[in-house]
Amino acid sequence: QVQLVESGGGLVQPGGSLRLSCAVSGRIISAYSMAWYRQAPGEQREWVATVYPGSTTSYVDSVKGRFTISRDNAKNMIALQMNSLKPEDTAVYYCKISSSPNWGQGTQVTVSS
Repeated sequence: QVQLVESGGGLVQPGGSLRLSCAVSGRIISAYSMAWYRQAPGEQREWVATVYPGSTTSYVDSVKGRFTISRDNAKNMIALQMNSLKPEDTAVYYCKISSSPNWGQGTQVTVSS
């Protein structure tokens, strides 16, 4: 059974940084693309970033240059480094094995002064 546990969210001021982590159990992630998604209040869940098995990355335009997705296959984890945060980044952030239907519980990120 695949389980994903996100952590690292919190309250941060605009311009600040946070680092999210996602620990995966029940599946070795090294052969899989891994992704971060987010869902803001009243909005649909949206894709944020993907890291491919060879560590190539892709991002939604709104976070390019500010967010960095990475993977640590030895620890079976991925991370999302978020810099220069904006109020519009406020959302619950989820990680996902791209080809799997499983979701974690998410971690709340709130950007506010």
